[in-house]
Amino acid sequence: MRRERLISTFAGVAAALSLGGCLLGPNYSRQPVETPATFRFAAAEVADTANSEWWKQFQDPVLDELISTALANNKDVKIAAARVEQFMGQFVTTRAALFPQISAGGTAARQRASQAGPQPLVGVGPVFNDFELSVSAAWEIDLFGRNRRLTEAARANLLSGVEGRRATILSLVAAVASSYLNLRSLDKQLDIAKATTASRAESVHVFTLRFEGGEVSQMEVAQSQSEYEASLATIPQIETQIAQTEDALSVLLGENPGPILRGRPLGELATPVIPAGLPSDLLERRPDLLQAEQDLIAANALIGAARALYFPQISLTGLFGTASGQFSSLFTGPARVWSFAGQVTQPIFTAGNISGQVQTAEAQQQAALLTYQKAIQIAFQEVDDALISSQKLHEQLEIQGRQVTALSTYSRLARARYEGGYTSYIEVLDAERSLFNAQLSQTQTQAAALVSFVTLYKVMGGGWVMEADKLTTQQTATPPAGPAKTVQ
Repeated sequence: MRRERLISTFAGVAAALSLGGCLLGPNYSRQPVETPATFRFAAAEVADTANSEWWKQFQDPVLDELISTALANNKDVKIAAARVEQFMGQFVTTRAALFPQISAGGTAARQRASQAGPQPLVGVGPVFNDFELSVSAAWEIDLFGRNRRLTEAARANLLSGVEGRRATILSLVAAVASSYLNLRSLDKQLDIAKATTASRAESVHVFTLRFEGGEVSQMEVAQSQSEYEASLATIPQIETQIAQTEDALSVLLGENPGPILRGRPLGELATPVIPAGLPSDLLERRPDLLQAEQDLIAANALIGAARALYFPQISLTGLFGTASGQFSSLFTGPARVWSFAGQVTQPIFTAGNISGQVQTAEAQQQAALLTYQKAIQIAFQEVDDALISSQKLHEQLEIQGRQVTALSTYSRLARARYEGGYTSYIEVLDAERSLFNAQLSQTQTQAAALVSFVTLYKVMGGGWVMEADKLTTQQTATPPAGPAKTVQ
């Protein structure tokens, strides 16, 4: 009974002191953020796709599978998940200081004391036993909130890690989709280069036969040969870019470099819709902004933890147990031992140690605040940039489509005029060269227009990150190895 009363008294005193304590330092509250009413280049038609797997709008099952594989196997996502576990451990460790630390121990010893010493033992022999069993407790009373502020900071760090993981997932999905679209663009450019090279090879063959028959000059043969070599030289360049893009995409998938399975051709991919959202939505939808805010909360809490060092630190310790020279009497009343103590330490002179810690914490809080404000401004900029890029790339694509059509007509008529003897072969070469370059440029713009949608979904953030997060724990099938191929 006395034991229970002792423990109850110990806990009651500590709880009363803790509950009656105060929290030093500023409490966090989100400051008003100046946000524009709308984006500068907001589109007229938008759709609420914040919580959907937007990449499925491209209607390419291979792309869907690649993203699922990346979310399940990507090393950066796994590293981010490990960091979250690390922050969880730090939070649990820090929070433990708010509770009593209870431990138990026991000793059993046999020893011999000197009988010739200055104080010889009386009543016992030189050889005796010593048995002890005890339960001890220690509790630092968080009267001024230092441990509570440290716990608040640890909790914010944990949430920051969670948002950092979500930001990694957001970037990964965008990177896989962009890389795949660029890969399909390079595939189409390679097809154009090979088709143009084959056509020019046929022209070289025809001009060679004509030269041998005396119908054309050697200069025309050389001109035709020069254009053939020019288009032929673009093939290894594009093939190099394809291989490098495949290798980079393989790493995103968490695999060794190798070929990537293809799905729908670039021209058959569907165009996603523009996601809806207001500038103020970014504060709740973008993981990087939520992460920056949690960093600010942690820095804010550390100010209070540093200021609490100016005040006394109060701790309670208690011990209850038994000690006896005979094991048979270890659990008898006379063998019982206990102690209860309180300790107060108050810093008097620290040569600026505490004030330096407070100054450091306040400066870190200001840096975190400015970082958060800057991140918000950059978020607005990125969304505006993505919106205008999407609009203007589609306008550019329409213009280039008309240009390719016009150059196709120009090339056909120039060759007809040359065959009829109305113009030189220079005009034919100029038309074909312009058409080849325009086709490559159109393909690049077509991919860039699709990538702009990927960028837009990335910078808008949204609940779709949670949908992608679910795929990180699913085991997906690895795409079959072997030569890259197209699924028509």
